[in-house]
Amino acid sequence: MELGFGSGRNIEFYPDDVDEVLALEPSALGRRMARTRIAAATVPVVFVGNDARTIPLDDGSCDAALTTFTLCSIDDVARALAEVRRVLRPGGALHFLEHGLSPDETVARWQHRLDPLEGRLADGCHLTRDPVALVRDARFDLEWVEQRYVRGPRPWTYFTIGRVTAPIG
Repeated sequence: MELGFGSGRNIEFYPDDVDEVLALEPSALGRRMARTRIAAATVPVVFVGNDARTIPLDDGSCDAALTTFTLCSIDDVARALAEVRRVLRPGGALHFLEHGLSPDETVARWQHRLDPLEGRLADGCHLTRDPVALVRDARFDLEWVEQRYVRGPRPWTYFTIGRVTAPIG
């Protein structure tokens, strides 16, 4: 399952053992932009909904989930992550790549100043969310995480990549 499927840019990076992608995407434009990539994909993509806060899938029905640059813009991210945990089988992985709150106090102050404007200009995106705290608060088990700046303006370029799993039992 991929939250925030967008224009399908992740399709080319899916591992060979992926049988099907269940996509959640609220943007009609994103879905239209994805058509060409979906048509060329070797894995079927099925749109199952547009709101991660109410995922229309059975409990434990997904082996894995993916989110890239999505947790910053979901209105009720705690509820969405609870839904992801619900639909993942026990031990199923959530892979994520997100930008978020910098540990550098100077950069973080700028992120807090810019956050209201960012939200208006970038479809609800928040610069001040901490992806690791979000997945921990959602009671996922942290498997690994890497955090660092990438090239570009620091308020927008502190990235987190990680893998968490749904608790077993």
